Amino acid sequence: MIALPSAPAPAPRRQLLVGTAVACAAGTALLGGMLALYLRFREVAIDSGTSWVPDGVNIPLVPANVMLCAFIPVCVFAQWAVYSAKRNDRPHTGLALGLVALIGIAYVNAQAYIYAQMELPVNEGTFGAMFYAITGVFTALVIAGVVFSAVTAFRYLGGRSSDREIVAAHALYWYFLSVAFCALWFVVYVTK
Repeated sequence: MIALPSAPAPAPRRQLLVGTAVACAAGTALLGGMLALYLRFREVAIDSGTSWVPDGVNIPLVPANVMLCAFIPVCVFAQWAVYSAKRNDRPHTGLALGLVALIGIAYVNAQAYIYAQMELPVNEGTFGAMFYAITGVFTALVIAGVVFSAVTAFRYLGGRSSDREIVAAHALYWYFLSVAFCALWFVVYVTK
């Protein structure tokens, strides 16, 4: 008996990349809504004649500016990981993923420094609640990005070097964080 040849392999579905894109869209909606509320509450406070930032609260801008500038190398390193993964260069992929995670941890450290320098109680009016809510949510997203970097490194360096989709999804997530922080930096730290 003669058998027919097997069907061709199905095309890759890119589930991880699509899932990351959907998560980035959800994060954009979340942060966009929070920034819109922040702007609305600030407008109401200014229209009523009260100060939006409580007296005695000083937001240090140097660490905020350093955090903004740190997202430039994060994007470069994330793209370097994609570039190295496409060429099966495991040492450089691991180095790039490690550097992305290291800068993510440095971001969390800088945000903790800002919290310590401000000495603002959370229940100190609308400004305190909104400031901590927005920056706290973004810090949680950065921590998730550091975990994503670790998972990507373990999967890719652990033997699944043919799975390059996770490295591309990782880069997409950090690109999203970079653009989102630009908006957060301008609204929360610069315009106050």
